[in-house]
Amino acid sequence: STPTTHFLSPQKPSSPFTFTIKLLAYNRLSSLSRCLHSLSSAHYYGDTVDLHIFIDHFPNSSSSDLGRNLENSHEILGFVDGFKWVFGKKLIHYRTINVGLQAQWLEAWWPSHDDEFVFVVEDDLEVSPLYYKLIKGLILNYYYNHSNFSPWIFGASLQRPRSCTLAPGKHGNKIKLDSETRFFLYPLVGTWGQLLFPRPWKEFRLWYDDHKAKGIKPVLDGMVTTGWYKKLGEKIWTPWFIKFIHSRGYFNIYTNFLHERALSVSHRDPGVNYGKTAGPDSQLLDESSHDINLLDMQSLSDLHWYDFCFRRVLPGRVAKKLSEVSHILHTMEKQKPVLLVSLLKSSQTIVKNLICHFERLNIQNYIFMVPNSESDLLHDLPRRGHPVIVTEDVFDSITRSKKSSSILIKETMVKAFVIKKCLESGFDNWVIASNMLPLISNPQFDFTDSSFYVGKDSRLLVVRSSSSSREVWDERFVQKFAATVETLISQDSLLKENGNFVDILEKFAENHVLRLKSVNDVNYSFKLERVHGNQSLPTNTKMISWSPEMDIDSVHKYLEELGLWIIDSDSSCKAVVCHQS
Repeated sequence: STPTTHFLSPQKPSSPFTFTIKLLAYNRLSSLSRCLHSLSSAHYYGDTVDLHIFIDHFPNSSSSDLGRNLENSHEILGFVDGFKWVFGKKLIHYRTINVGLQAQWLEAWWPSHDDEFVFVVEDDLEVSPLYYKLIKGLILNYYYNHSNFSPWIFGASLQRPRSCTLAPGKHGNKIKLDSETRFFLYPLVGTWGQLLFPRPWKEFRLWYDDHKAKGIKPVLDGMVTTGWYKKLGEKIWTPWFIKFIHSRGYFNIYTNFLHERALSVSHRDPGVNYGKTAGPDSQLLDESSHDINLLDMQSLSDLHWYDFCFRRVLPGRVAKKLSEVSHILHTMEKQKPVLLVSLLKSSQTIVKNLICHFERLNIQNYIFMVPNSESDLLHDLPRRGHPVIVTEDVFDSITRSKKSSSILIKETMVKAFVIKKCLESGFDNWVIASNMLPLISNPQFDFTDSSFYVGKDSRLLVVRSSSSSREVWDERFVQKFAATVETLISQDSLLKENGNFVDILEKFAENHVLRLKSVNDVNYSFKLERVHGNQSLPTNTKMISWSPEMDIDSVHKYLEELGLWIIDSDSSCKAVVCHQS
């Protein structure tokens, strides 16, 4: 029968969705009985809800255990055969061999269409009578309501966010949620009552097949779960899923009901994860809880997003107008410089490697400049929380000129205006490109006699925020520079072919009131082209740079030799590095 879609929400899916409970069981009859009775006591509002029970077989054992194991299995089968499920179809899958927890999860579901949802529970769970009320509200509000939909949300966990009180990233921040926070987004999958959306799960299964077949292990340095995997191996499945969502940038919806309450509770009975009963992890939210309206759901844009270290992620920071740059700067840490990073002619892998170094060094004040709206990076970077300026769009917002200009001219002009914004907001500015790699978080240069520094070797530009720099780099200066850029480039063939912002600015400074302090930075900047054999970096190296013309494979090879290529085959960081905030 087709499930109904009427519910306590104004949003209606375009087509009826199906909802199935996937219950994973093994040899715990009393646990299974408690779980099934709690599921059958829930309110389903006339909807069709199917129940699939997967019973794992006992492993080969000594003859002395055989009789007891057979009796236990047959008792469980007799119970589930006789258990009445009146809300939809009941299906029982009794395994012929012991497959373990990983296969129980991974083989429980292959979505047949995009309107199919499952709720996975292990047999030592107990759910609230209200659990489906919330789940259906989440599906209608965050999956079918287009204004709240994000393809990067893979589902929702009904467990209390107790298991991530200390984030799985080592040295992560303790969870801090105020009493007003009802829902938040966090990458960790919840194994104690997890709603799964179809497309991300199918994508994960294909990713898992690909990596498993190639012998790639789900190792993510800096994560507590990697330690679990090294100890338990393929007995568990979560390290695989965690590695997948880390590489893809997916998030999970979590609930926060205060007073240690949740809609799904684990009794933590003996099994793969517990040697003996640890007891319920939370208290079930029941119908007497009048302090909570389960369907009072905020818009997705109002929810807080957190990474594995339980640090805030700020998705959607994109400036397409000059005025919007101020909004991005408002999210930056004060007292630290802002790195303005050009991604002109950049490869995705180089950019991803740079981002991993930013995370490792705890560099949070940076803005990427992508050339235009067609750039693949524009679709990937902001959703992962990286701030972005769209050069062509910002250029159009600051000039009325209709004549076509090269992207180099546009980026040069936009940088001048953005630097002015940074100075006005009190930030020092570092202007770099993706062919530069900082090796320390905040290099301190002993320059006191100027506000503007240019590295002879690296072509790094440092603009220090001060009253004198703001007096020089004012509106009149920026307008004059912008008006001169095209002429400067057209008159110099080297600038036209290989010019960068610093070269153009130096050319401009020759005839204008701008004193650039040219410093010999060979002592702290290292050219990648100098790498030979197993050469190590000089101890005082603060930055690596290389020619923009250098091919990507050579850059990869040299950085690998120096231990500075820190992304994996998925172009994802090999490690999660947490910094206490």
